[in-house]
Amino acid sequence: MKKSMLGMALVAALGYASPLLAAGAAQSIHVYKSPTCGCCTAWVDHLENNGFDVETTDTQNMNRVKIEAGLTRNLASCHTAFVGDYVIEGHVPADDIHQLLADAPQATGLAVPGMPVGSPGMEMGDRKDHYQVLMFNKKGQTRVYSEHN
Repeated sequence: MKKSMLGMALVAALGYASPLLAAGAAQSIHVYKSPTCGCCTAWVDHLENNGFDVETTDTQNMNRVKIEAGLTRNLASCHTAFVGDYVIEGHVPADDIHQLLADAPQATGLAVPGMPVGSPGMEMGDRKDHYQVLMFNKKGQTRVYSEHN
């Protein structure tokens, strides 16, 4: 997570859990989303179905959340989540989040920019667009973490 004063205040205020939990315990993740976004709700369901304990906060000011999290415009999607010390932006598959937590790399987080069809929460029939999950750092630098579809 970006170590800015705003980012640190957000971490302190929300009391994020450490990624080091007892074996078998659900990993806590906090998702910020628009109250009317159906794909965000579907992504939350995907996380819950894959072993995450999800807390959601509906907000009309997602831009503030993204700025405080250190996200750049080119990484943006519709929802933003925090798990351990990481930011998760957009429709990142739960398996990639689990892998991130297991590997614990020095990074700010993972992002799936935009809203690719076929990503978790964006299922639309049989259509599955190819998309990349990007790992990013506090400077906004990215590298491909995984590819799907």
